[in-house]
Amino acid sequence: MESKTKHFRKRDAILECICSTNEHPSADWVYEHVKEIVPDISLATVYRNLSLFKEQGKIISLGTVKGVERFDGNTDPHVHFICTGCGAVVDLPEISVPEELNSAVAQSSGGRVDNCQLAFTGICGECRKLN
Repeated sequence: MESKTKHFRKRDAILECICSTNEHPSADWVYEHVKEIVPDISLATVYRNLSLFKEQGKIISLGTVKGVERFDGNTDPHVHFICTGCGAVVDLPEISVPEELNSAVAQSSGGRVDNCQLAFTGICGECRKLN
């Protein structure tokens, strides 16, 4: 019974870590932060649970940013800006995903849109200052 409790304690800590940040973390970032709370956690456990949470729809993957998969605990439709210079991922809550976009995609594909995550890529203001 104790191993099940530890298992859920680790799983809960991983999900809480992702859902309590706006950092759009990588698995390594999650591991480093959760390790402070659960010292006996392994990176493999983090990866397994991230995969499970994606399948369950509890988190989303933003894909790879500068070669590293990044995650978001906010699964509501929203817009991201991803800097191709420094790898920053920023939520843009002031920009909403247009409902007509979902309708157009559904009509064009003949399917049903369940969720939409819109991401723009470019160079952030800080990187632009450096160039």
